[in-house]
Amino acid sequence: MLGALKRFRRRPLALAGTCVVLAVIGAAAFAPLLSSYSPNVQSLYARLQPPSPAHWLGTDGLGSDVFSRLLFGARVSLVLGTAATAITVLIGVALGAASGYLGGMVDWILMRFTDVFMTIPVLFLVLFVVAALGASTLNTILVVGAVYWPTVARVVRGQMLGLRSRDFVEAAKGLGASMSRILVRHLLPNAISIVIVQTTLTIATAILAESALSFLGLGVPPPTPSWGNMLTEGRLQLSRAWWIATSPGLAIFLTVLSLNVVGDGLRDALDPRLQ
Repeated sequence: MLGALKRFRRRPLALAGTCVVLAVIGAAAFAPLLSSYSPNVQSLYARLQPPSPAHWLGTDGLGSDVFSRLLFGARVSLVLGTAATAITVLIGVALGAASGYLGGMVDWILMRFTDVFMTIPVLFLVLFVVAALGASTLNTILVVGAVYWPTVARVVRGQMLGLRSRDFVEAAKGLGASMSRILVRHLLPNAISIVIVQTTLTIATAILAESALSFLGLGVPPPTPSWGNMLTEGRLQLSRAWWIATSPGLAIFLTVLSLNVVGDGLRDALDPRLQ
């Protein structure tokens, strides 16, 4: 682990991405302390004001402070992205581990199911399910979490195929260890590095998915601020108030880019064969 940390520290881009992600997390965690306004307070007298000392990022069409909504929107986007990723990783790791370790007909059935699932356009499936269930934060988490697992499953399956014939697995079998014990105590710990990398990258994908759904009006419902529905509000006022859409757009861009850079750095650091 110390060796991986040293390799990670030798990557300036990964370190910069980590700093940006930590800054976003810190801003979301301390949003009430950093903001002077409630994100849902509206004032028609203050609508569409440009950035100023009173409103650092200006106000939107309802007079709400954009900076406040950006900070509290980070909370929603990060929590939603993390929760959806947790669901994705649980499904992907369970199916990938079972498929790779058991092999045979189980592997064939699970991988064909994965192949069929991957042929369905993800955004279309998400839009269909959310439109059927209704727009809410919980539905968005469940739907986004349930559609991105095939990539995780395939990666974990590949790791299991390479690990299941190793000597320590054969030794565990010889000692009478059960299948569940071999998976939990021996195989999954050796695949944790690739799971960590996939988790980082999936969080970025989930944030993008939430932003797209909220932008289309099928994600987090107003007045709860999220970066996606802030973009929707800004689109309607783009010609008169460019700052409304610019702030959440840059926040999404920087956060997703930083998470991808961190994921690449973790992949290189946790796999010595790439050195």
